[in-house]
Amino acid sequence: MNILLIEDETRVADFLRRGLSGEGWNVQHAPDGETGIEMVAQSRFDVILLDLMLPGISGQDVCRKLRARKVATPILMLSALDAVEERVEGLKIGADDYLPKPFDFDELIARIESLHRRANGYAQDVETPTLQFGEIVFDKLSYRVEVSGEPIELSAKERDILVLFLSNQGRVLTRERILNAVWGMNSDPLTNVVDVYIGRLRRKLKHCGNQITTLRNVGYRIG
Repeated sequence: MNILLIEDETRVADFLRRGLSGEGWNVQHAPDGETGIEMVAQSRFDVILLDLMLPGISGQDVCRKLRARKVATPILMLSALDAVEERVEGLKIGADDYLPKPFDFDELIARIESLHRRANGYAQDVETPTLQFGEIVFDKLSYRVEVSGEPIELSAKERDILVLFLSNQGRVLTRERILNAVWGMNSDPLTNVVDVYIGRLRRKLKHCGNQITTLRNVGYRIG
């Protein structure tokens, strides 16, 4: 997936580029609205992430100009402003979705994927009450985790990591992606907390713990 990120805050832009690139997506960055408009004219993107508070031309005006030029690329607006009026205005001028800052990184991923599915006419996945991989089962309603039919006790962070794996079976998750999803975007990327918690999770999953494999210098994967 090709994503255009129009964001002027360097720290936020770097965080999003690293995280989204970790998903295997190609991310191009525009530090202001005018540059973003030029990049859209020159390349094809699957989704545009558009910050509202930009220097020079605002995010709202960027959206208006793109829609006036018949650009149909899905636009996800990002803003620290969470007033209902702001969200309504963004949607009225042509945005497809609106996500207030600070946001959960997994929610951002889900919204990008949802916009991409809608734009390409993909069928929506049927919601199921459980996530399962082999003998590992997570019940979304009760938050109960079972291995071979036996319940196991996990801490909140261990459970969040397991759910992340079960929701991304076969996909490599970088340490940074796991850190962002479970601990948040302000976490220290140099910490080894991810490795520590995955070690604990493997032990608690008993004979199924080896289903979580390590890809050296890349990350982890289940499936």
